[in-house]
Amino acid sequence: MHLEIDQERCCAAGQCVLVADDLFDQRDEDGVVVLLDANPEGDAAARAAEAAALCPAAAITVVGS
Repeated sequence: MHLEIDQERCCAAGQCVLVADDLFDQRDEDGVVVLLDANPEGDAAARAAEAAALCPAAAITVVGS
């Protein structure tokens, strides 16, 4: 699995961080998503897919599986 984020689309809701704080963080100044691991595996990949599904701005894209 490979993750891509679109910081321009991010609305700083933080759902991704709540689901997978080892994969996502937020910038201090505006809360925009920061990708910590673009290639999660195993359980982390499942949480990444959940985070992408929960993102209200659709700023997280899962490429491959």
